[in-house]
Amino acid sequence: MTIAEIEERVDATKVELARLVLNHHVSPLDNPMKIKQTRRDIARMLTILTQKEQNA
Repeated sequence: MTIAEIEERVDATKVELARLVLNHHVSPLDNPMKIKQTRRDIARMLTILTQKEQNA
């Protein structure tokens, strides 16, 4: 993946996380661990992004 693709995916995942958190505050999610998993996915993508930027 290119740096631009990773940045785009991070942005999309952040929007998804915001939606999950909002929905969870309104009514409990079936799987609240999805919020934790999504936050960790964002962190992984940002780590990969930083590594690619340093190597570029």
